Amino acid sequence: MRTPAWIGSGTPGRDLALAGASLAGGLVLYGVDFQPQFPWHPRVPEALFLAPLAAICVAVGLRRAATRTSLALGTGAVLADAVLGVSLGTALIYSQVLYDACVYGPPRLWRRLLPAAVGLSVVGAAVGALLWGWRGVAAGVPFVLGGVLPVLTGVSVRQYRDQAAAERARAEQTARLVELDRRQAVLAERARMARELHDVVANHLSAVALHATAVLSVPGLDRTRVDAALRVIRESSVQGMAEMRQLIGLLRGPAGEDPAEGATRVRLDELDRLIARVEAAGLAVHATVTGTPRPLPVGVDLAAYRIVQESLTNALRHGAGAAELSVAYETAEVVVTVRNPIGGGDGRLPGAGAGLIGMRERAALLDGRFSAGPRDGRWRVRAALPTGASG
Repeated sequence: MRTPAWIGSGTPGRDLALAGASLAGGLVLYGVDFQPQFPWHPRVPEALFLAPLAAICVAVGLRRAATRTSLALGTGAVLADAVLGVSLGTALIYSQVLYDACVYGPPRLWRRLLPAAVGLSVVGAAVGALLWGWRGVAAGVPFVLGGVLPVLTGVSVRQYRDQAAAERARAEQTARLVELDRRQAVLAERARMARELHDVVANHLSAVALHATAVLSVPGLDRTRVDAALRVIRESSVQGMAEMRQLIGLLRGPAGEDPAEGATRVRLDELDRLIARVEAAGLAVHATVTGTPRPLPVGVDLAAYRIVQESLTNALRHGAGAAELSVAYETAEVVVTVRNPIGGGDGRLPGAGAGLIGMRERAALLDGRFSAGPRDGRWRVRAALPTGASG
């Protein structure tokens, strides 16, 4: 059977219901003539016990809304009840007030209640021993049952509740951190995919655009030149489509497949084919290799190739028709450098700067050094990528 919402956990309705149940229990004990427990002389009218009972039930109703007020009202009611002769119902309900004060009150409240309850128990036992001998020590038992045990129970419940709240907060914080890590991973993967896509397609589309612009802008071209331009356009388009399919196949590859194997089919030792393509597109490239070529780590090999590819593409789009390429295999790194004359800017294809950003990011991911800018009247791109080898 489902609990009605108005008396759900933590609602004022539950506090009122508990207060009403306490009042009903106290009235039952009053009806069966269960007070006083210690009749004084002269005997007081039993109807007076109803006033402390009503007051302490109000204290139960205030247990969450005003904990200090609840404790003060309950303590006053139980003291008044003790003066009249102690009724069992009021004493039992006061144990609930003590428990609620420890659970819902401020921490310093239970820190004061515990020594006070223990002190009263010791005082009660001592007074009983003085009045009735060693058997009188039992006078401290009611203080232990009605004071110390409710306080200890409330403190234990409060500590478990606080610990559970701390664990929930820690779990929520962990979940937020996991979500942030997931978002960062998604953003990093998107940036990597955008960088790869730009590097794969930009070179071929630049060649296509340049030759198409040349054919359209020069009227009266003979058939031989038109055929040569169309051949370059076709070769660049086919090569671009092939590399695009390779990239899409990599993204759709089955789980467990090594993505580096498919992503690094282009390497520095394949620069001859890259140079041939850009020369066919109209860029004269003078390439030099210093040092002894050797196998490079997969990420370094791919990054170096893509940086050279993007640099030659930029030289084709924005340069003056020639470029110098240098690849140096040094002891602990490989250094690629591309220089080209700075073009005048007329008739060149516009760029968004994504190529330079992508090259810089590739070098940064490998803890390498990257620089790009004008130098001695020429545009120079230089990337030094560590290979992990020691001298």
